[in-house]
Amino acid sequence: MTDTSTRPNATVFVGGLDTKFVTAATLSEAFVPFGEIVDISLPKPEAPSSTDLHRGFGYVEYEDAIDAKEAIDNMDQSELFGRVIKVAMAKPDRKDTGGPSVASTTAVWEQEGYLAQYGEQERMAEQVPDAKPEDPMQMLEDLDVAGPKPK
Repeated sequence: MTDTSTRPNATVFVGGLDTKFVTAATLSEAFVPFGEIVDISLPKPEAPSSTDLHRGFGYVEYEDAIDAKEAIDNMDQSELFGRVIKVAMAKPDRKDTGGPSVASTTAVWEQEGYLAQYGEQERMAEQVPDAKPEDPMQMLEDLDVAGPKPK
């Protein structure tokens, strides 16, 4: 799936795939009855020592959004290579929407705009004059003995 997809509602997420047997070709064979497929993406495992073909999920991009809806209606909770698969509308990439990435490599306080948004609160808290906290023992000065006051 390309990052510059012009079909935001025509891409479906396919999860629960068998990592040893499902390939782009088998995914294409399973999903082509619902419409013309533009692209199929199976993200590779992050570990270089992995023997898996992909990470267990993929994306199928159709020419039309109606085809994607049809694929979801017919393939969600179906079985592929002995495993029940989850098929749903793909969510837009967070890089494209401008939202923070879940797997961001930058600390939240180092992200642009964080200090502008939350730094003002910290500055206002620092400007509060140092008021002495009330002494919790002050109310106890009138007590001579423990227990209720005698009448």
